[in-house]
Amino acid sequence: PVQYVMAGSGHIAGVVNPPEKGKYQYWTNEALPPTHEDWLEGVAEHPGSWWPHWGRWLGMQSDGMVPAREPGEGLKVIEDAPGSFVRVKS
Repeated sequence: PVQYVMAGSGHIAGVVNPPEKGKYQYWTNEALPPTHEDWLEGVAEHPGSWWPHWGRWLGMQSDGMVPAREPGEGLKVIEDAPGSFVRVKS
């Protein structure tokens, strides 16, 4: 299922900053009309970041949460830092 969400902020406010209620806003419309203008006629404004809305949407698309893996678990050290890729010239 597709849902269009319009955020009222740029990438720093909408992605980097924490999702505080009342700091920003986003708009949704359950319908998917053919034009943006038609979509705007039926929007609902929501206070705060769009991230919690997106998380709920993702949850409906998935089979549930899975435990996070431990970083590096099951992997062997390739070489000491900083790594040979740092010294490669292009």
